[in-house]
Order: sequence, then structure tokens, then C-alpha cells
Amino acid sequence: MKLLEEKILSEGVVEGDDILKVDSFINHQVDPALMEGFGREIANHFKDGHITKVATIESSGIAPALMTARFLNVPMLIMKKQPSRILNKNLYQTEVSSYTTEKGYELCVSRDYLSEDDHVLIVDDFLANGEAAAGAMRLIRLSHATVAGLGVLIEKSFQPGREKLESLGLDVYALARIKSLEGGKVTFLEEG
Repeated sequence: MKLLEEKILSEGVVEGDDILKVDSFINHQVDPALMEGFGREIANHFKDGHITKVATIESSGIAPALMTARFLNVPMLIMKKQPSRILNKNLYQTEVSSYTTEKGYELCVSRDYLSEDDHVLIVDDFLANGEAAAGAMRLIRLSHATVAGLGVLIEKSFQPGREKLESLGLDVYALARIKSLEGGKVTFLEEG
């Protein structure tokens, strides 16, 4: 999506060769009009997928997931990062490793909001190593629901996330695919 690529080039901040900060329009401050366009684009890609819910992991994925759910006219489900299994026994839970924080966390979702009748689209802000999406897939499958695919705003294509998720049978759709962040410069993957 050209608009997202332009926004990344004008406002994104590269840190090292593998971190892209997009705080001004995705992570800390959210541009609602821009997010609406992102949600519309992801929803359009998956519109024929018979999706019953859109799911995301708190917190940066909430805005694009909400807009995607709006355009698909389905509920949005927020998977929580929760530190303890004893807080609520009515949960599906799995362990996830975060690329950004380099820490593991418990990912959970209430059994009340996910059933075997659901066909769930996962939406997130970034795809790097694919750990978060793989964790979301595990939770969805624990309920015997099915996974429709993954829609992400930004994919770091130089990391193994897409390959890992596609090997698990997941349809991955990214609005912007970054080939490299080397030397502090954003290079996008050319679609061929």
C-alpha cells in the first residue's frame, strides 16, 4: 500500500538494522483516518473468507483490527497478555516470545468468545519472526475454531515470520513489506 510506505518513509524511525518505530501514527499516536484505510484494505483482501471474528493481541494491533472488523461487520476479539493462569480459569492460554521485548508472556482469550464455529482473521501491526501470530493461531485452534489468515500493516520480510506462518498453512497479507533497514534506510520489497 503506497500510502503506508510513504508514511513509513516520512515518519518512521529506524533503530539499528532491525527495528522500525512508527510511534507517530500506529503505536503511541494513532491516525484514525489512516487506520480506517488500513482496515478497509485488509478487510477487502479477506472479504470472501467467511470470517466470523477478527482477533488481535493487545495493544498495537487493536486499532487496525477494530477497523478491519468494522469493514467485515464482525466482532473484534482482543487476546490479552496476562501474567498468571490463576486469575481466570475460563481461558485458552499459550506462551509467546516477543521479538520486541525479548521476553515471553502468557497470551490468553476467554473461552466465552471463541468457539468451534468461528473462522478468525488475525490482524496485527507488525510481522517479524511470527511468534505472536503463531501464538494467536494456537489459541484459536485450542477452541477448535479455524484461522482465516493474517493481515498485518508492516512485514519485516528480512525476518522469518512469513515463511514460518506460511509453512503452518496461514495466508499472510501485508500492506507494506520491508526488505531491509540496513544503514538506517527503509527499503521496500518489490512486488513482482
